[in-house]
Amino acid sequence: MPDIAFLLNGTPVCAADQPPARTLLDWLREDRGLTGTKEGCNEGDCGACTVMVTDAGGARALNACILLLPQIAGKAVRTIEGIAGPDGTLHPVQRAMVDHHGSQCGFCTPGIVVALAVAHLKGATDHDRQMSGNLCRCTGYAPIIRAAEAAVGEAVPGWMADDAAGLAMVPPLGDGPGTVDELAEHYLANPGATLIAGATDAGLWVTKQLRDLPDPVFLNRIAGLAQIEARDGATRIGAGVTIAALAEWAEGRHPSLAAMLARFASVQIRNAATVGGNIANGSPIGDAPPALIALGARLGLRRGRATRVLALEDFFLDYRKQDRLPGEFVEWVEVPDQPGALACYKLSKRFDQDISAVCGCFNLAVAGGVVTAARVAFGGMAGIPARARHVEQALLGQSWAPVTIHKAQAAMAQDFTPLSDMRASAAYRLEAAQAMLMRLWLERQGQITDILAVQP
Repeated sequence: MPDIAFLLNGTPVCAADQPPARTLLDWLREDRGLTGTKEGCNEGDCGACTVMVTDAGGARALNACILLLPQIAGKAVRTIEGIAGPDGTLHPVQRAMVDHHGSQCGFCTPGIVVALAVAHLKGATDHDRQMSGNLCRCTGYAPIIRAAEAAVGEAVPGWMADDAAGLAMVPPLGDGPGTVDELAEHYLANPGATLIAGATDAGLWVTKQLRDLPDPVFLNRIAGLAQIEARDGATRIGAGVTIAALAEWAEGRHPSLAAMLARFASVQIRNAATVGGNIANGSPIGDAPPALIALGARLGLRRGRATRVLALEDFFLDYRKQDRLPGEFVEWVEVPDQPGALACYKLSKRFDQDISAVCGCFNLAVAGGVVTAARVAFGGMAGIPARARHVEQALLGQSWAPVTIHKAQAAMAQDFTPLSDMRASAAYRLEAAQAMLMRLWLERQGQITDILAVQP
């Protein structure tokens, strides 16, 4: 594959003759001797490998352990070795970590410092959220958060702001198509190819399953897949739009969706994972599909020059089986414009960085005390994300009252026969899903149900 040129800690470098499935973490440690970036979980869960990646869209914190080398072509990468200045001057975050005793063993400290340095660069002060993807194994978060707070207001060092300007020093080289049309042509001719966008799944195929990636096609050069466009009565969201960008779009439009997406893995994963990947993966516990289904989203599937459109819920046929032809890929998802009535509830063992046991999304309209519209969708309740059609029918045309909620809860057993697994039993899943409907009713009565807001 072509050589991969990028900036590394402010200096142009070239990774030559590299296999396309090699991770940035391995290259940094083995080829460059930059061992400050640690290998912890090797699956994007602990954040010990966090690096800063800058492109035309700005700086992001990403997990180097599941970031494949072709994804960083033409970009700027900073590791922990590049957070301090060229003359050794400490970054404000580094100085604050020293002053507030934010490190003990130090294994996780490099990733934590890089994540906080990215947040500092972007002016983000929601420190708990910024740290959601960094596991501290021994220090405890209190001194780390105190350090983050102490660095707020400190000027961004000049060397940290230089990466965006330095991108002109490296060519935007890389393998893979540059347009949607080129992708469609290649994938039609090579339907066995592996399409890689954020690699938050594909990276684990490499690091955990030790799989080869047949004919990998990297989509990061295709700007046409990463657009969010207002159209006539709808918003079209490209398959390459990141979960972080989707959450930003949802702010002010569908705040409950934005709040739920803030619990979608971690900052590092949300910065890489894409909407199209979360859909095309076909997981029954993906968090985006239930919300998009409840919003009445339509899916655009591209095959060659043809685009096929279907309701998103119809794309999922069975466990890991979708209505997708050979050589056909997810190009976009389109959400109709509508009032922000969507309510999303995610149930997981951990609040952050965890997979849903149940994800319930409710899009109800009530007028004159009567339910006039209802779309309800769940993840984790079946082998696919699915609508709760019996629940919808039990709600439609009925009074918005507890008696209706109870009938709709009973109808849920007609929609789903959930499985028991390591995350939850079937009975618990059904009971939790039913409770989510009552939670919606209570919230609309003005009661506080958010676990972060409830006071003892």
